Amino acid sequence: MQLKVGENYYGFKLISQKEIKEVNGVGRLFIHEKSGAQLYHIENKDDNKVFSISFRTPPEDSTGVSHILEHSVLCGSRKFPIKEPFVELAKGSLNTFLNAMTFPDKTMYPIASQNEKDFLNLMDVYLDAVFYPNIYENPYILKQEGWHYEIEDVNEEIRYKGVVYNEMKGAFSSPDSVLARKTQEVLFPDSPYGMESGGDPEYIPDLTQEQFLAFHKKYYHPANSYLYIYGNGNILEYLKFIDKEYLSNFEKKEVDSEIPIQKSFDKPKEVAIEYPISRGEKEKDKTFLSLNFVIGKSTNVETYLAFDILIYLLLQTSSAPLKRALIDADLGKDVTGFFENSILQPIFSIIVKNSNPEKKEKFQTVVFETLEKLVKEGIDKKLIEAAINRYEFNLREADYGSYPKGLMYAIQMMDSWLYDADPVVHLEYEETLKKVKKALTTNYFENMIEKYLLNNHHCALILLKPKKGLAEEREKATREKLAKFKESLSKEEIKKLVQETMALRKRQMTPDSPEQLNTIPLLNIEDINPNVEKLPLEEKKEEDTDILFHPLFTNGIAYVNLYFDTNIIPQKLIPYISLLSQLLGKLSTEKYNYEDLSNEINANTGGIQFSTEAFEENGSDEQYYPKFIIKSKALVDKLPKLHSLIAEIMLHTKFSEEKRLKQIIQESKSKIERIMQNSGHLVVVRRLYSYFSPTGHYLELLNGIEYYKFLVDLEENFDNKKLEIKENLMKVSQLIFNKNQLLISITTEEKDYNKFIQKLPTLIQQLNIQNNNSVEYRFDFKAKNEGLMTSSEVQYVGKGYNFKKLGHSYTGSLQVLKTILSYDHLWNRIRVQGGAYGAFFNAGRDGNIYFVSYRDPNLIETLKAYDATSKYLKNFDVDEREMRKYIIGTISALDTPLTPAAKGELATSRYIRHIKYEDIQRERREVLNATKEDIRNTSYLIKDVLDQNYFCIMGNEDKIMSHKEIFNDLIPLFE
Repeated sequence: MQLKVGENYYGFKLISQKEIKEVNGVGRLFIHEKSGAQLYHIENKDDNKVFSISFRTPPEDSTGVSHILEHSVLCGSRKFPIKEPFVELAKGSLNTFLNAMTFPDKTMYPIASQNEKDFLNLMDVYLDAVFYPNIYENPYILKQEGWHYEIEDVNEEIRYKGVVYNEMKGAFSSPDSVLARKTQEVLFPDSPYGMESGGDPEYIPDLTQEQFLAFHKKYYHPANSYLYIYGNGNILEYLKFIDKEYLSNFEKKEVDSEIPIQKSFDKPKEVAIEYPISRGEKEKDKTFLSLNFVIGKSTNVETYLAFDILIYLLLQTSSAPLKRALIDADLGKDVTGFFENSILQPIFSIIVKNSNPEKKEKFQTVVFETLEKLVKEGIDKKLIEAAINRYEFNLREADYGSYPKGLMYAIQMMDSWLYDADPVVHLEYEETLKKVKKALTTNYFENMIEKYLLNNHHCALILLKPKKGLAEEREKATREKLAKFKESLSKEEIKKLVQETMALRKRQMTPDSPEQLNTIPLLNIEDINPNVEKLPLEEKKEEDTDILFHPLFTNGIAYVNLYFDTNIIPQKLIPYISLLSQLLGKLSTEKYNYEDLSNEINANTGGIQFSTEAFEENGSDEQYYPKFIIKSKALVDKLPKLHSLIAEIMLHTKFSEEKRLKQIIQESKSKIERIMQNSGHLVVVRRLYSYFSPTGHYLELLNGIEYYKFLVDLEENFDNKKLEIKENLMKVSQLIFNKNQLLISITTEEKDYNKFIQKLPTLIQQLNIQNNNSVEYRFDFKAKNEGLMTSSEVQYVGKGYNFKKLGHSYTGSLQVLKTILSYDHLWNRIRVQGGAYGAFFNAGRDGNIYFVSYRDPNLIETLKAYDATSKYLKNFDVDEREMRKYIIGTISALDTPLTPAAKGELATSRYIRHIKYEDIQRERREVLNATKEDIRNTSYLIKDVLDQNYFCIMGNEDKIMSHKEIFNDLIPLFE
């Protein structure tokens, strides 16, 4: 489309226009002259269109007003006066992305869709939400989404409740989150970054309705907005719509939202902070040591990109010299780092986990001595080349998984646009990359280290120390504060609080009227493609090996995945399969030491990853296909090197490096602890499935709590077990890497398949070829109903069972049920009324079902909400439009756009599981034809599942202990 700079299009003046070859498109900056809004448009051939509206929202305190507002504006608006437009869109649109995000200095509202009509509908709802929210008419929105006093009877204690309040209690239960949040607070004491934009639970209840509305009035004006449109849509149509429906109603005004620069420190700071651990945990090896530096401004394109590479080079690879020095100095169990460049003044952080306070001096000494040595002696040029190559590969591949490319570009653009710089300066990376590549022949990175790390006083040493009983102290202080508050109230005032609690409950339980619901635009079933996309898969045989070829356009990249059967591993050695996956690529081989191996991988490939999985048979969890998976990618011309590297790692890894072996075991244990703290719902579901599912039990041994216990034992008894560990790893490795157990999946272009085949012998010719017998595993199944106790202030409540064991069968209508329960029954009972951040339901082809909550203040109440599901379904009665909405929302979830690599992996998964195209097509047909009667009929299935009473709950130690009578076993999760 040809547009002219300086021309006005529906109120938008085109300010600039240029080609952005890095995103294969044209970029255009518009200013809406009447309202002052800025809009950036990227036009290219991508049909996954993205729209976003963002506001600069610097917080003035830690009440979380920007975060609560992000939730609240999506709770009804002028055109769409229903309680939860966001939920209605999630239920009934073909969105490929739908969310809102609060950052330390901005709030973003992005949507994406491949359907043009749907795209406009989503845009309309979001624009109405941000400019005309119902928060001015309805004070209960703040109470629900932010916080309120909860009291149902005058004789009860008063409690704090609210979705964001409980979400942030969960966030502040994780030491990683506490450290990240406190780092900004320490480094930016005079800046908005010193405040907690998400909300600190201690201060969230200070937020008043007046402050809440004032924040919206001040910042949610077009003159403070950043609109973004991406993809192959008609920009003139969008401009016309946005002007007519929204921006023409506003007059330009000055909005003071500028982010002030934090003045640099005269000298480095040192701060100690505490985080809670449970009473039964040891304090030893639980301290985090962190050095944090402020690095210029994010509008400096060179430091922005260079430090992204430098953090990887110094701290994130096996050959990273700073990471190696810190590990070798025995300062902690895990070393990591991050470069936070999505704020005006980016932060470079060096973190040692599982350490102790007395090691802080040595920590600083090792960091600065190592950096000084690198500056003086120079960084290994092979390491620099490897880090730059890996970074460049990722840039050009632009594979963001399930996230639309256009969304990731939007987020990156805000790193300059928000601070009044060129919006696309970070997308145009080619010239900057050329400058950074000078590091291959000069002291480029050494000079960066000297200037920004060694000679930088704007830094802070932060100790995050564990404290037993801290969560209980805080809870006690909160209860005492609320008790005093209640004492200060008259009987009438207490009665009024009870009435407000009941009024909020009534609002939450009262459904929107059909007239209100009909205001949300909805597609027709005819707008949906009735057919499932056929994923390309050609079965081939090369070198006596089964090959699955997925001919797809990959821009010159080959994705090569190897799947080895692991059903030949003895049951007692199953955890070693997972350990092997975490060791390979990080240990030396016969040809390379582990640092050189890391450099070779990064210099020649896009990465080689090792993982484990169990693929359940189509329609059964009794039969499954356990696999050891090697995922790799490289430019087609680099395939010979990729093949030789994989072969070297598979067949010649040295398990004899005892010190390195112990370091990786400790690092793996530390990483699993972080996952368990941050993703409790996934831990609970995996544990729950192990009670009744063969597949679930196997996966629990591979990467669940049982595997964590396995690592704890190996670490504690390493000296006594090191010989046994080495022998078992060698045995498992020799059993797995067998040509007879191998399936290869290759995703690349048709013309490049022969290049893959030519070098295939390099990959497989040395593999073992002996015939191994498969092992039949025998697991002990029972309703363990465990309480997994932690210091967290929230719960993760899981319940479920396998419906096939109870005589029920799988149909596509269960996918529609998933949409209904996730966005209606569970959303209303557990999130809206219960105050949890979220609740999820899933029903698989294998028959396994789970209900699980996320960052949930409740326990018994949540189990009761699950148990009420069958009654809800028995009475399920909706009109045609509402049913259509659920069907469309289900199709949206099934039709997530996939990258070429993801298509190859999904096609391979279906092949292994014997899921045919006809099975997927039948499921889609059953979804499209689902009726309310089908949903009502699932009430029997759900009742049967819930009546088995299999549950698992992870959460606060005191909360679980107060309900100990419901559990069969209570387990302190961490030692």
